[in-house]
Amino acid sequence: MLILASIVFSTAAFAQLPVNTYSTKGWYGPPKPPYSPLVNKDNSITFRTKAKGAAKVNLLFGEWDVKPQAMSKDTDNNWTITIAPVKPGIYSYQYAVDGAATLDMKNPVTKIGTEIYSSVLEVPGSPARFDEVQKVPYGTLTIHSYVSSSLKLTRGVYVYLPPQYYSQPARNFPVLYLRHGGGDNESSWSQRAGSANTILDNLIAQKKAVPMIVVMTNGLTDGTWAGGSTHEGVKALEQELLQDVIPLVEKTYRVKKDRANRAITGLSMGGGQAFVMGLRNLDKFGWVGEFSSGILSDKDFDVDKELPGIMNASLNKKLGVLWIGCGEDDPRFPGHQILANTLIKKGITIKNLTVPGGHEWRVWREELAGFYQAIFKKPLAAYSK
Repeated sequence: MLILASIVFSTAAFAQLPVNTYSTKGWYGPPKPPYSPLVNKDNSITFRTKAKGAAKVNLLFGEWDVKPQAMSKDTDNNWTITIAPVKPGIYSYQYAVDGAATLDMKNPVTKIGTEIYSSVLEVPGSPARFDEVQKVPYGTLTIHSYVSSSLKLTRGVYVYLPPQYYSQPARNFPVLYLRHGGGDNESSWSQRAGSANTILDNLIAQKKAVPMIVVMTNGLTDGTWAGGSTHEGVKALEQELLQDVIPLVEKTYRVKKDRANRAITGLSMGGGQAFVMGLRNLDKFGWVGEFSSGILSDKDFDVDKELPGIMNASLNKKLGVLWIGCGEDDPRFPGHQILANTLIKKGITIKNLTVPGGHEWRVWREELAGFYQAIFKKPLAAYSK
């Protein structure tokens, strides 16, 4: 009787179905042009944003020496501006709505690290830029977690594997340990801003760089750039790298385990870390670089005090390259030039690459591309003190 009652009830329920007015008509068809940003054929760019009730909206375009540009409002509260053509590349921007910095909510691509900094757009090149996705074999990005023995924290590390890692299963690879800046984290080099994997994919395909594994670690100790720049912070991160990260990588992947096949570099905060860690551990690293480090640019920085007994001409026999890089418009630039001159006077051979720009990703992309092409291309002598 219960089963019969249930059937009768179900039949009655279906007899009283509601009217269905739901429709997907109009959902499909040719995509509409982006509302914002829109890169025009001549590389001028149109920006739009909705800001109902705002009295003034400015575009803040770029990362360096930014000058506010007034936007115009139409009758539907759209604020618009078209800026003059720009060179192909990566650009950051924000809106200032009555003085308050605002992201472009119609653009999902952002520069993020320890916070969300800005919206990001890329202007394509023709032919494609060195840092632009091209039709080449692509590498693989993997993510690991581990416990830092010095910081007592669970940490993340991103690992790039070149296309040859799986296509040549009997081959072992050299490793670059790549460190981020103070406002970033271990994901930043592989995101849209850094494009470390894209740059290397292109260089490997062009036979300009040796296929290598790239390991991107977290260079913060307490969530601030300051923590990763102190003597204590760098020492803790050095211990983490040597005792936790390198063993993890060498246990997990097919890598070459000698100093001739290990390199280290980084940007800003991470550049200072890489420079000090690499030169303090010449038995483990044969290739050392840094981009735009603030610590190394400081007027009070003493290379002999920080690295006693290391900075002399004997370094030339121990390193494949010592890379010093900075943007020409960066406040750190004078300090970098002084550092480079100091090292040259000591008889140390360096690669000093300066490029146009400030403290920004387009500079670090170029520096990284150059460093990629400089490493692992010659044998190194056995290490000796």
